[in-house]
Amino acid sequence: MGKSRIVDKMQAHVTNIALSHSVFALPFAYMGAFLAAGGRPGWAELGWITLAMIGARSAALALNNLIDLKYDKLHPRFTARPMVKGTIKPWEAFSFILASLSVFLWAAAQLHPNCLLLSPLAILPFLLYPYMKRFSWTCHLVLGVALACAPVGAWLAIRGDMPWPVLILGGSVAAWIAAFDVIYGCQDTVFDQEHQLHSIPVRFGIPGALRISRWMHGLSILGLITVGLMLNLKGYYYLGVGLAAMVLCYQHHIVRPWDLSRVTQTYFMRNGLVSILMFLFTLVSL
Repeated sequence: MGKSRIVDKMQAHVTNIALSHSVFALPFAYMGAFLAAGGRPGWAELGWITLAMIGARSAALALNNLIDLKYDKLHPRFTARPMVKGTIKPWEAFSFILASLSVFLWAAAQLHPNCLLLSPLAILPFLLYPYMKRFSWTCHLVLGVALACAPVGAWLAIRGDMPWPVLILGGSVAAWIAAFDVIYGCQDTVFDQEHQLHSIPVRFGIPGALRISRWMHGLSILGLITVGLMLNLKGYYYLGVGLAAMVLCYQHHIVRPWDLSRVTQTYFMRNGLVSILMFLFTLVSL
């Protein structure tokens, strides 16, 4: 394989795992690490946490695309995906998943011993998520649990325990991303119904799904406030929570049950402002 083909293949894998979407989980992982340390953790710890996140997330996205390939080939929105186009073969994706999992486990082994011991609990949600939509509308919640592992795992990496504040933080992240996934999933309601797939929009209808999403986002903000109170964080933290709440309110404001045209890639990436704001204002508050 020539150099240009190797570069093209690497770019295809980066596209396949949507590397830019790391903006959702990685800032919350750093938030968990900084809160656990009460300031900046060691550079080595941050490096291993970052590597663990990259490994876990890469494996999760590649696995999801591999398992859902038969549906993605039928979905008009996914025609440009590398696996749909055949740029990445199933065996290549499987090899990539194994390599990514190895990176995750290797990085976890360099952190607190409990990280490697509890690593199956982090892997389980992203193993289950691709299958959940086949039999349960709770699939969005499983995705939320998968991302909740970011701040909880990072805290665990620094301190080795999981006290209530970080569990509530994990729950807030779970509610935040699950609610967003519900909004994004509203676009696929007709497709899911035609292929006997399950989701909250399919189960409760788009108007009901958007109401559930609003409630979950409200719980997420309430959880973030609770974390600040339990950890005695400074006022800057609550400013970050307020700005994050404004982002979520805006997202709900521009989406209507009869008009999902604004649920675009830009809308998708704008959701990452929540995690970025929360990390930055947590950092300032420490």
